[in-house]
Amino acid sequence: MFPTGCEVPLILVKSDGGYTYDTSDITAIYHRLIIENDDWLIYVVDAGQSLHLETVFAAARDLGWYDPAKKRVEHVAFGLVLGEDKKKFKTRSGDTVKLTDLLNEGVKRATDKLMEKERDKVMSTEELDKARDAVAYGCIKYADLSQTRIQDYVFSFDKMLDDRGNTAVYLLYAYARIRSICRNTGVTDVEINNYLNNLSEEGVPLEHPAELKLAKTILKFSDCIIAVLNSLMLHQVCDYVYSLATTFHDFYKDCYVIHKDKDGNSTLYYHRLILCRVTADVMATCFKILGIRTIEKM
Repeated sequence: MFPTGCEVPLILVKSDGGYTYDTSDITAIYHRLIIENDDWLIYVVDAGQSLHLETVFAAARDLGWYDPAKKRVEHVAFGLVLGEDKKKFKTRSGDTVKLTDLLNEGVKRATDKLMEKERDKVMSTEELDKARDAVAYGCIKYADLSQTRIQDYVFSFDKMLDDRGNTAVYLLYAYARIRSICRNTGVTDVEINNYLNNLSEEGVPLEHPAELKLAKTILKFSDCIIAVLNSLMLHQVCDYVYSLATTFHDFYKDCYVIHKDKDGNSTLYYHRLILCRVTADVMATCFKILGIRTIEKM
């Protein structure tokens, strides 16, 4: 059959009566749209299958299985992972790289990274193991998801494990640091709630430009999620959480959460502590969306 607007036909039955991949794909989309009555189908398949899937979707429309105004059927295409030589990522012997081997190598390199930072001297064995796994698996996931998915990218452990720039390592360090700041104040949830309940109608008093900038960045989170739902471009979450982390860094550089005067007296700024806690909570939500484990200490 030739679906509307398609130059390449779908071969559902061969001359010898046999079936094809086209048959399987048409059957699958029928089952999902008609039998399961799904209202949103997302095909996560490499970009090389774009023409084929467009043809399958067109056939489903022609057959009356779905109305684009009522149901979403979309292809989330993705590019290739390349090696340092800019060719398709393979082992030295030319074989396909196995995910298990990649993850094991990630664990080894993450361990080396943490030891280089002498984290074994300030963390328990259990904490170190959690940090190692979070960094190892998180850096690989984040490196993949932070790219515009339709573009090819070069796989590099050195870049993935860099603790500067838009990497999982930088973000996990930032998250752990914010949680540490909150813990070190010694303020409980009850005290935070009492502070919020006693605020005037004007709300949390934000005056410093860095406070306002961080608050505005936090408020952009919902816009980010809506944009991702519309575009299915998950790198936008990565861009957002990195922007949030760097904005927090600028905020913390300019705004003390606890200020000590010359006599050693301490003043706790509750409104800044709240900004810290909300920043960490939003970052944790971003990590959850990306499938990356968070760690409280690193």
